[in-house]
Amino acid sequence: MKSYLQYLVILLDDTSVAYCHADNPLKERNLIPIDTLRKAILFGMKENLMIQYVYPDYELPAEYEEVIESIDNVKIGREVQVLTEVPKFIDKDNVVLRLTISDFISKSFDIAALLPQVKRMNICIRDVENFKDEMQEDYKRALNTLCSVLANLYKSGKQPQVNILTDRLSLTEMHNCEAGIGNITIAPNGKFYLCPAFYYDEKMGLSNRMNHKTKDSSRSVGDLNNGLNIPNKQLLQLDHAPLCHICDAYHCNRCIWLNQKLTWDNNTPSHQQCVMAHLERNACRSLQLDLIKVGNLSVEPIKEINYLDPFDVKEDF
Repeated sequence: MKSYLQYLVILLDDTSVAYCHADNPLKERNLIPIDTLRKAILFGMKENLMIQYVYPDYELPAEYEEVIESIDNVKIGREVQVLTEVPKFIDKDNVVLRLTISDFISKSFDIAALLPQVKRMNICIRDVENFKDEMQEDYKRALNTLCSVLANLYKSGKQPQVNILTDRLSLTEMHNCEAGIGNITIAPNGKFYLCPAFYYDEKMGLSNRMNHKTKDSSRSVGDLNNGLNIPNKQLLQLDHAPLCHICDAYHCNRCIWLNQKLTWDNNTPSHQQCVMAHLERNACRSLQLDLIKVGNLSVEPIKEINYLDPFDVKEDF
């Protein structure tokens, strides 16, 4: 895992599209002031960061688009399509499907049918807290449905990527969300946040759970005028996450916002996150073994394990 900033996420509006686990509850438009946008871009240039703009669902003024294109960027909500329902057809190479756990399970065949149409699909479960242990077999079957299609596509020469299944094929170390470590977010108010979800929480007045002195609902970690100030930054680092040391579900999102929401600790994933990540890891292992048999991969196989939550492994943390 990288220990330095690589990406700057710029929320262009309060109503910018949600693209990860957290829904965006903000409904009132609040476009980032253009001077703030310029300052954010300048910060990104000085820090040599890749810019990721997060778009709202309306067209921006021409002067904004001109400023936006003053630096290389990725446009989430434009180039990267974000959907909350499973469509019949996708016309973008890169898509994010933000689904409930029940929709993912019930619509796995429809999702699998989309795989030949994309280069990359990120599947993001937006209600992880609702995952129950009794859903394990259903989740496993849904993952295997996608793996069956992926195996046939790989054997035919096509190699679409699916974050929860194919990323682990090539990873040899943790490659998580890295909010606050590898990326940082600037909101329309010109303040830094570990990720967009913390900004949404602040705007909604949800109480602060971070270990530093701020106003009750404040989630910011600095601003464009005074710079970044992430308190106890080491507590976001993988080397300060003992539960994750024995884990090789390297693709796991390890979302710090979910961690904080479900365990009250930024660096400790919930049981739900761990179980889902290990079911995905095991499905990837089956896919890997299938591809190795027919010569499509020549890598060290992912080892077999007998647990789904590292907390169940008898180790000294």
